[in-house]
Amino acid sequence: MEARSHTVTNQAPPLVGYDVYTGDRALSEAVGRHLPAELLDGAREELRTLGRATGSEQVREWGEQANAFPPRLRTHDRYGHRIDEVEFHPAWHRLLGKAVSAGLTDAWGRPGGHVRRAAGLLVATQAEAGHGCPVSMTHAAVPALRAEPELAAVWEPAAASRVYERELRPAASKTGVLLGVGLAEKQAGSDLGAVTTSARPLAASGEYLLTGHKWFCSAPMSDAFLVLARAPGGLTCFLVPRVLDDGSRNAFALQRLKDKLGNRSNATAEVEFDGTTWARRVGEEGQGLRTVGGTVAAGRLDCVLGSAALMRQAVAQAVHHASYRSVRGGPLADTPLMRNVLADLAVESEAATVLGMRLAAAYDSGAERDRALLRIAVPAAKYWVAKRCVPVVAEALECLGGNGYVEESGLPRLLRESPLHSLWEGPGNVQALDVLRALRTEPAALDAYLREVGEARGADPRLDRAIRGLLTELADLDGVEARARRLAERMALVLQGALLVRWAPPEVADAFCAGRLGGEAGSAFGTLPPSAGLRAVVERARPVE
Repeated sequence: MEARSHTVTNQAPPLVGYDVYTGDRALSEAVGRHLPAELLDGAREELRTLGRATGSEQVREWGEQANAFPPRLRTHDRYGHRIDEVEFHPAWHRLLGKAVSAGLTDAWGRPGGHVRRAAGLLVATQAEAGHGCPVSMTHAAVPALRAEPELAAVWEPAAASRVYERELRPAASKTGVLLGVGLAEKQAGSDLGAVTTSARPLAASGEYLLTGHKWFCSAPMSDAFLVLARAPGGLTCFLVPRVLDDGSRNAFALQRLKDKLGNRSNATAEVEFDGTTWARRVGEEGQGLRTVGGTVAAGRLDCVLGSAALMRQAVAQAVHHASYRSVRGGPLADTPLMRNVLADLAVESEAATVLGMRLAAAYDSGAERDRALLRIAVPAAKYWVAKRCVPVVAEALECLGGNGYVEESGLPRLLRESPLHSLWEGPGNVQALDVLRALRTEPAALDAYLREVGEARGADPRLDRAIRGLLTELADLDGVEARARRLAERMALVLQGALLVRWAPPEVADAFCAGRLGGEAGSAFGTLPPSAGLRAVVERARPVE
């Protein structure tokens, strides 16, 4: 006899088999806005291909497998030889290979490269965020490498390659490489000036031996790492390859892998340099912080994009669920209160995407004004967007009720991942203080920011009031360090509001200005002032047409 109590009804189908790129209107519109017309057709086809793959059942399964079977450290082989390798599930390698082949490490040398790559990163990491780490670090390492043209000539083309080669071999024998970054130390954390790893120069120009450690070294299976160490001339940047030119392994001892809250598919190791670790200087002695400055900035933008990707996937899952779940004879998404929650989440997600893509476009522009804008807008955006990721994902999980609290929904994995980008490349205080540093030392940065938000002046009175209030705050910098977080938050919100007023549909911009700038909403999501436009905001956020 059929067990009638086991009949399944009123459950949303899995969100699979869809185009993650095309289904994200805010992202696809940003690509169309920021890329030259002659690049659009090719870029859209690439992103649609990646979007269909990311939304497929197979790639989603790879993401689940990569997290269910986390990396494993192998310090020695069966005979007792030190090998210092990390074993990953095959799904990890498949995800990483797909990301590399999609050009997610290739931005610096092609037209529109940063916008195309940023959009691809936003898409690909919605299936699984952990493999985005080596992709991000490989991309971010390029500005530092360019401080040493001889090194850049060898490593940059391989870093930009669309070929993923997982085997550790000398770089000269590989078509494609991955690059990592290991800066933080036990006693230093985000204070890179407190690094104690030492570098002893060898007879050959630019060659050194390192002694010391790195406390957080992500993706330790990479082909080489940028590290900071103290040379005779001061704090200096070095490139540490895993395999030397003669095929022997460099002294790169992996002590243990971190047991992390999230990002579990990606390995993060503690590394020791034993005094025989060979390294090549990158840039001048004593200029280490300056050399890695561009790398840190590029990594911070990827934190914005990574947070935007997590938000987008969480909101897509919430809207999808509520569109199928029925209450009182109709879709849950059509009930006034749930519509308010979903619209509020969707507005936050779109604001993050629009801001991240605008900053990526500034990299492509190369104009002096855009370079100055990046100096102040990147730390402000990283501060605020990364901070908003956790509450957005938590609220989206709640939209699924108990279904969202179980692992099979995928939302718990997103929630565990959501605090990460607030920590990478400097936590909130570091970002807020960097905003202050730009205000004090680079007048062109503030001028570029004010010109950017000024493009939207007169379009919404709430935005205009917020700009005036921000100018009042900026006019008095006495004791500003204690309110640096508030200032960074306001700068990010005003910039998001200005971009949405210029480019988003009126109902999205109106909801953002009301809830974030006009004081017309409460502290929790779902407290926007009711309006007819909220239905359109939710419909815009639906991942499948």
